[in-house]
Amino acid sequence: MRLLIVEDDDLVAEAVTRGLIAANFSVLRTASAESALAAIAAEPFDIAVIDIGLPGTDGLSLVRRLRDSGAGLPTLILTARCTLADKVKALDLGADDFLSKPFAPAELAARCRALVRRAGAARQGLIKLNRLSADLVGRRLCIDAREVELTAREWLVFEYLVKRMGLIVPKERIQQALATTDQDITANAVEVQISRLRSKLGNAAVIRSLRGLGYRLEESK
Repeated sequence: MRLLIVEDDDLVAEAVTRGLIAANFSVLRTASAESALAAIAAEPFDIAVIDIGLPGTDGLSLVRRLRDSGAGLPTLILTARCTLADKVKALDLGADDFLSKPFAPAELAARCRALVRRAGAARQGLIKLNRLSADLVGRRLCIDAREVELTAREWLVFEYLVKRMGLIVPKERIQQALATTDQDITANAVEVQISRLRSKLGNAAVIRSLRGLGYRLEESK
């Protein structure tokens, strides 16, 4: 797997690079948002690990530029700041995951592998989660080989969550997804769809509410 590290601190970048290479990643390191954008334009990457505190254009602005350009590259934010506001902002701008410094190299490698797997499954349109299987192209959801009927809105919410399995999805992002079919979607309407979806999923998967952050779809225990 080809990984891009965007980190201006040489000591941190060296330690991260060593750990990821030991975990069988092929790694390129850049030290600024501008050099990262040039690298992404020049070659394909499976994931980008981005520090927030970059010189000039910061890491969150880099994520926003990637998403504004339509790039679907999975991104994991590294941060020495771990406030709720920073987490919400990172997710709102399109980051897929975040990890606070200091962190264990093994955890970073595991999170990167998980993000790459999810991105690959989403591209293929076929997702398997224990008892639950979904065909995102054919819009079919099955639990224990039994097809589950979802309304158009329920499917949009499910698809948005399952593509980000295990990650926190802000309620506002779900509102935006639903707005493609109905322009006056409210936060309460999102909660209604989440409640209905939970009922249909039963104990095959868990939609967890995280106060102030959003929702996370998890595999059932």
